[in-house]
Amino acid sequence: MSETLLSARVVRAPALAEGEWINTPAPIALAGLRGQTVLVDFWDYTCINCLRTLPYLRQWHARYRPHGLVIIGVHAPEFAFGRERGQIEAAVRELDIPYPVLLDSGFRTWDAFANRCWPAKYLIDPHGYIRYQSRGEGGYEAFERAIQAVLLEDNPSRELPPVMQPLRPEDRPGAVCYRATPELHAGLERGALGNPEGYAGGVPVLYRMPAQRPHGAFYAEGAWQAGREYLSYQGQAEGVIKLPYEAVEVNAVLAPHFEAVERMLHPQTVSVEVWQDDLPLDEAVRGADVSAEGRALVDRPRLYNLVRNPGFERHELTLRVRARGFAVYAFSFTTCARP
Repeated sequence: MSETLLSARVVRAPALAEGEWINTPAPIALAGLRGQTVLVDFWDYTCINCLRTLPYLRQWHARYRPHGLVIIGVHAPEFAFGRERGQIEAAVRELDIPYPVLLDSGFRTWDAFANRCWPAKYLIDPHGYIRYQSRGEGGYEAFERAIQAVLLEDNPSRELPPVMQPLRPEDRPGAVCYRATPELHAGLERGALGNPEGYAGGVPVLYRMPAQRPHGAFYAEGAWQAGREYLSYQGQAEGVIKLPYEAVEVNAVLAPHFEAVERMLHPQTVSVEVWQDDLPLDEAVRGADVSAEGRALVDRPRLYNLVRNPGFERHELTLRVRARGFAVYAFSFTTCARP
């Protein structure tokens, strides 16, 4: 996480580009919000750091909307399926996002702000100037204090609530954040497949599981085909993915099928068996998206929480699947342990 406090009226916020909106009956222009404090949040619904920031944004919306704060989410998609309006609408509902969301599928607003990462937050004062910005998760207390400072500049007599306490134990002072396995992508563009067979774009490859599986990659067994963003199972029996990692939690961006038309015409839920260290996933470490039977039920493209270890640990995760077209896009990890 990085943050920047800017002095008054230094950088004027650019206009929001045209696009589709969710949670508002009409498009919003920043010029039409003069006199109000605006928080613009760049996010993607498959980004774990973005999702961990959302509880704070929801609270700020509830706490400061009566005092003139307007929050606008700008959804800039990391993967092609993130351009499908239906996927974002479902995510906004499931994540209980109460404020307007601009679909920035062409990254026009992203480019106008010269933004470079997810999540990123920009605080704009009532005169239209960017006064504070933050990249990555964390720094919630500092950002809330910046919100209060800008609101009080506009009206020093406002009676604002006290700054919130951390919403999660791992956000509290004393929490330790370790250097975890980096985010791993599965497709041709940024792929971290560690098999010696490598990638072959456009055609399935029959992979054999290597006996040695160093960290910093994932490994496949069975017939898999690579696309630009994903690795898709194309076999008849069972496909296996093994992921050695170091982290507290493991998340995976998965889809029941890599083709949007197939997902629409033949919707299905794919059952993915989840093991850890060659054993069925223990109840104590099952992620939020793993059932009591140790399976992740993949019904649409999104981020699935697979493992929640009690602390920062080293393991090997195994995914087993039998559905043709099932796609793996990325693995991400959380690193901070409770104090």
